[in-house]
Amino acid sequence: MAALTFKVTRQNPELIPPAKPTPHEFKSLSDIDDQEGLRFQIPVIQFYRNIPFIQADPVHVIRAAISEALVFYYPFAGRLREVADRKLVVECTGEGVMFIEADADVSLQQFGDDLQPPFPCLEELLYDVPGSSGIVNTPLLLIQATRLRCGGFIFAVRLNHTMSDAFGLLQFMTAVGEIARGAKSPSTPPVWERHLLNARAPPRVTCTHREYDEVPDTKGTIIPLDDMVHRSFFFGAAEISALRGRLPPHLRRCSTFELLTACLWRCRTIAISPEPNEEVRMLCIVNYRSRFNRLLPKGYYGNAFALPVAIATAGDLSTNPFEYALELIRKAKSEVTEEYMRSLADMMVIRGRPHFAVVRSFVVSDLTRAGIGDVDFGLGKAVYGGPAKGGVGAIPGVLSFYIPFKNKKGENGIVVPVFLAADAMEVFVKELEMMVSREDDNNSVFITSAL
Repeated sequence: MAALTFKVTRQNPELIPPAKPTPHEFKSLSDIDDQEGLRFQIPVIQFYRNIPFIQADPVHVIRAAISEALVFYYPFAGRLREVADRKLVVECTGEGVMFIEADADVSLQQFGDDLQPPFPCLEELLYDVPGSSGIVNTPLLLIQATRLRCGGFIFAVRLNHTMSDAFGLLQFMTAVGEIARGAKSPSTPPVWERHLLNARAPPRVTCTHREYDEVPDTKGTIIPLDDMVHRSFFFGAAEISALRGRLPPHLRRCSTFELLTACLWRCRTIAISPEPNEEVRMLCIVNYRSRFNRLLPKGYYGNAFALPVAIATAGDLSTNPFEYALELIRKAKSEVTEEYMRSLADMMVIRGRPHFAVVRSFVVSDLTRAGIGDVDFGLGKAVYGGPAKGGVGAIPGVLSFYIPFKNKKGENGIVVPVFLAADAMEVFVKELEMMVSREDDNNSVFITSAL
């Protein structure tokens, strides 16, 4: 797949406004939304097979459905403005989202059986229109719909992360899909209500938020993206079972998220080789909706998560048994309560909306239940639906994702895209292979893809 190249012919970018007039008003983002660490664009991509008996052009159907969906989600058609104290506000101008119609001289089959990041020619499938990638005063969504030679198509979207998290974006995309299939309105009406995650008056920090520590990069540990390699790693039942087997019996019922995160954190720490006394951080994205759904109404599409942090010295993490990392992660996750979220919003206002710590940090987002691949524009579910790449964000290589995946053998599992410096990646792969190999099996079944 790394060798695949193809040509994409794009039409001129256009703005798709709402299909009907919408209110011109100003809507504030929440104090969780507009933190510095979310002020970036996040790319998502979906690949769809051809359905022979469907004659309608999917690109035209999707364009029309976006316009209709924006009547309900009209803030997406506006532009962000920054006001006093770095507060972000949406001016609902009705200008629209940016849309690109394109054709590629490649078939879906040429991408191979294991569709997973990194994808070849991604910059052609989600074109960065000059001047469109800023956070304020630019379109909040950029969408490219690309027809493939085989009759399939690719739907790629770039989201201004301050507007929504993955679940909020999925809610909008689901609405587009429902309208594309004939619905008059979304099955889940969108809810703004961003004040629900605003700071209290007066703000008061009542919890510890070490994920926002200011950590100086004294030894150049932040690597430029151009010096990194991108690989994806597949964890199926065999790999997960092997990891559980490394735990004492009383911890083997831990969640797959906890298990995988402890493994990756430990292997990544060894790979980047900090000094033994230096602190390393594992930030776990915890979805607030799933824990406290009574507090956020159904249809809320803003950012609704926290980043609780596990902290250890590199020496302790590397030399202690595997369960040491696991127990730190379980403890960090348990800290997210309603009061924690209130305190977090208050801290954002008091400290000027800081960025989370990135030096010797690793962040993971679990999208295994997000359902991005389930979005149906009238051609069934996607062959692949999820992040277009790992390592996104203002600081490259820090953020990764857990993406649901079925490999070419038909095995269900999780694929994890990772960015690391080339020499660190070599060490990372060796450590990971040791972790997922069973004592009775010297031949690793670990599967990777790379660009």
